[in-house]
Amino acid sequence: VQLVESGGGLVQAGASLRLSCAVFGSTISINAMNWYRQAPGKQRELVATITNTGGYINYADSVKGRFTISRDNDKDTLYLPMNRLRPAAPTVYYCTAQVLRVGHVWGPGPQVTVSS
Repeated sequence: VQLVESGGGLVQAGASLRLSCAVFGSTISINAMNWYRQAPGKQRELVATITNTGGYINYADSVKGRFTISRDNDKDTLYLPMNRLRPAAPTVYYCTAQVLRVGHVWGPGPQVTVSS
């Protein structure tokens, strides 16, 4: 399984941005997918999780009501529309897949910067 993210960039506070994560390989072996983020000098944070059927979805408190995780299994793509973005230093957003008998697979991570 390989993951390729897109959609990062520089936006102003209050704006919206949508991240995408294309999945290549054996998607049948994926249990769940996640978005993590890491800002400079801070611990990596789990932002959102969705299971392979979409039956379980969870968000970090800091993004509830503003971010929405979804997956299109026909297109093998994971999404993270982000609304009402808050000012933040350049932050890397990672797409990950929990793969059976492999563990976590990580994408390279697009960078998102939100200016005030």
